[in-house]
Amino acid sequence: MENKFDLVKSYLYDMGFVIKSEDKDEELVIIDDEENGVCNLVIDCEDPILVLEQIIMKLPDNSDTEVYKRLLQMNRELVHGAFAIDDNSEYIIFRDTLQLANLDRNELEGSIRALELALVEYGSEFIEISKK
Repeated sequence: MENKFDLVKSYLYDMGFVIKSEDKDEELVIIDDEENGVCNLVIDCEDPILVLEQIIMKLPDNSDTEVYKRLLQMNRELVHGAFAIDDNSEYIIFRDTLQLANLDRNELEGSIRALELALVEYGSEFIEISKK
């Protein structure tokens, strides 16, 4: 898998991202592009897939079904990936998965840009949700 991990890193460098941290043993990197809303985006090579995951915000303790319903509605409009809840139901996250076997730069860039677009599109709604 090392060659796929190196390939992913080379794509990220080609796109102008700086790798904030890296774990070679786990084959994952963390990147930032705060200007475009990417903050601590984890990119993890988990053969046979590449997992992209970023925490969007802490889920308010008093979240009701309307919050979850709205997340599902947002997902319908996303180009890649989806908003989800982490395993402990503490955070709203963005998550996308791609096949490593035939991964190309455009596909990886499309997933990252989809996250950026989603944050532009729904950022104000996330702010309102956080105020509840």
